[in-house]
Amino acid sequence: MTLTDIKHKKLVDWVNEIAKMTTPDNIVICNGSQKQYDELIELQVNSGLCVRLNEEKKPGCVLFDSDPSDVARVEKRTFIAAPTAEEAGPTNNWIDPAELKATMTGLYTGCMKGRTMYVIPFSMGPLGSPISKLGVEITDSAYVVNNMMIMTRVGDKVLELLGTDGEFIPCLHSVGKPLQEGETDGGKWPCAPMDDKYISQFPATREIWSYGSGYGGNALLGKKCLALRIATVIARDEGWLAEHMLILKVTSPEGESKYVTAAFPSACGKTNLAMLIPTIPGWKVQTIGDDIAWMKPGADGRLYAINPEAGFFGVAPGTSAQSNYNALAAASKNTIFTNVALTADKDVWWEGIGYDAPGEVIDWNGNPWTQNKADKSQKPAAHPNSRFTAPAGQCPCIAEEWEDPNGVPVSAILFGGRRPSTIPLVHMARNWNHGVFLGSIVGSEVTAATLDVKAGTIRRDPFAMLPFCGYNMGDYFKHWIEVGAAAPSADVLPKIFYVNWFRKTAEGKWLWPGYGDNSRVLKWVFECCNGTAKTVDTPIGIMPTVDAIDRPEGVTEEDMKALLTVDVDGWLKEVEDIRTNHYPKFGSHLPQELAEMLDTLEASLKASK
Repeated sequence: MTLTDIKHKKLVDWVNEIAKMTTPDNIVICNGSQKQYDELIELQVNSGLCVRLNEEKKPGCVLFDSDPSDVARVEKRTFIAAPTAEEAGPTNNWIDPAELKATMTGLYTGCMKGRTMYVIPFSMGPLGSPISKLGVEITDSAYVVNNMMIMTRVGDKVLELLGTDGEFIPCLHSVGKPLQEGETDGGKWPCAPMDDKYISQFPATREIWSYGSGYGGNALLGKKCLALRIATVIARDEGWLAEHMLILKVTSPEGESKYVTAAFPSACGKTNLAMLIPTIPGWKVQTIGDDIAWMKPGADGRLYAINPEAGFFGVAPGTSAQSNYNALAAASKNTIFTNVALTADKDVWWEGIGYDAPGEVIDWNGNPWTQNKADKSQKPAAHPNSRFTAPAGQCPCIAEEWEDPNGVPVSAILFGGRRPSTIPLVHMARNWNHGVFLGSIVGSEVTAATLDVKAGTIRRDPFAMLPFCGYNMGDYFKHWIEVGAAAPSADVLPKIFYVNWFRKTAEGKWLWPGYGDNSRVLKWVFECCNGTAKTVDTPIGIMPTVDAIDRPEGVTEEDMKALLTVDVDGWLKEVEDIRTNHYPKFGSHLPQELAEMLDTLEASLKASK
């Protein structure tokens, strides 16, 4: 297909406008076919940008190494260019949209010289779903095209859905490295210097402009940029929720299933929970999605969730057969690896994979590397944020409903963070607004001192959405409250829980084993949804009785008491931190309901002393 075959005038005009500005050598329309995917991989193998892996061990897999300056999302170069700074809110970087577009237009001018412009029509969510949204990404990176083909639904069917005048979100991306005549990348990852990197969202006009980075969420614009930053704004305007949440299907031994979403800050076990293997006999957990949930009210008033993505963009280090067998299995074929180590027989290796490096490997910087466990200062062979991009359909525990266009009905929502003390293993909100309060105070404790953060400090990440909310977060809290108020009755709303797998003793010993044993907490959540759980009312919410959760091996009754006791003094310190350091940031945009919840919590804690 060529540009002249596309019947959507607005789309054709936009592509022509961008081509005139960026001056690519040619334009390719991405059709989503396996043939096109394979041709683009072959192009990059031949140019030295990636290595084809061992076909017996990792069939259909390749490995890329990025530039050392381009290894992760860059928060300081990510902007919400709302019409005013107040609309962007205190947690976002704001630049006036007219000023930002002028700056970026200067950078984009001629930026695709010597390169191919790829036009990627894509769907976030199952094709034709009433919850899905369509986008078109223009990019000069074949790496981005291949990743988008895994992470989204790409191709001609999207253009068919768009028809002649369908709505799409325009996403513009360039690596920011034009090539002079005869020049090539020379096998090196193309990107621009850090100060020229921009990941910009324009909420008012529903546009995404990204320049200078070829990596991850900076460049795969369907992911965080569209699925969260722009989608949160659309969801606010249309009355639904776009969230940084996994989606699980939990099935009891009796065959009853419930669907659970969960939001955790980074390094809090989100992917492991998404693909959990239960340790309770007879219980089954399956994956709908590992990262993003779009939840829309159905005709019955319940929230129905889809996973808008089609793949996993997972962190490799720490992923092993023990920690996450299902993720490892999903990435065993047809996968793009980025910034992990390459073994002598062209397999991949990373720290935490579950076995020692097999002799000398090539590290993510392209240098020979031999593991030396005695050298604590040895740099890792795989970058700590190295990734695998794998089709979700390859996951052994993927649920059959994962692509249901109608979504799945959500019974429970979990929030959580990494907290060595104070926060119990699990507690349930008394009602929807109390649950919104719990989501608004999510945080993780900083466990090691850094230059600017004292150890023990709580770093708040409300709803695990701090880097991803596309508008004022105080208004985002209010939107959650409004979604609850719009429900036909409280009974149709999901129950909301706060979990903490990371409690420790004073001596630093883990009180809870986590991983598969978190299924024991899911069982209690399931019972709460059915009204059969053993519970006790406390100042912080509804908690399990000490005997309500099946104890894993090695967890004593005393441990359970510690995990399920309300630390009144710790919670009063929590209240003070929220009141002094957290809620004031939102000023007049903080919903009154949440301020009152904080007052009620404090009064209940003091009354219990």
